[in-house]
Amino acid sequence: MEDFTKMMHQMQEIQEKVRGMQQQLSQIRATGESGAGAVRATVDGHKKVIKLDINEEFMRPEEKETVQDLIIAAITLATQAVAEQVKEELKKNTLGILGELPIDLML
Repeated sequence: MEDFTKMMHQMQEIQEKVRGMQQQLSQIRATGESGAGAVRATVDGHKKVIKLDINEEFMRPEEKETVQDLIIAAITLATQAVAEQVKEELKKNTLGILGELPIDLML
């Protein structure tokens, strides 16, 4: 019974840390860049696009499809980068208590 109580206490600690981490996610930032800097997208830890920069030379109508593809690529790269940062923060904040549990399940 003592092991069960200890396990429940650890689970409560994990839940508290995850709640705190979720609040911190808005502070995490990652930027993806495509087209050699033509398009940059920045996302937060909630994977929300918070900034999009497009180099003016790509705003010509005949370049519309290219710009759209570059935007998609930049957002994808930024989302992947922020996901890695979030995983690292979760690992740091749970101090290995999670063991082999996939961190992706917690996001």
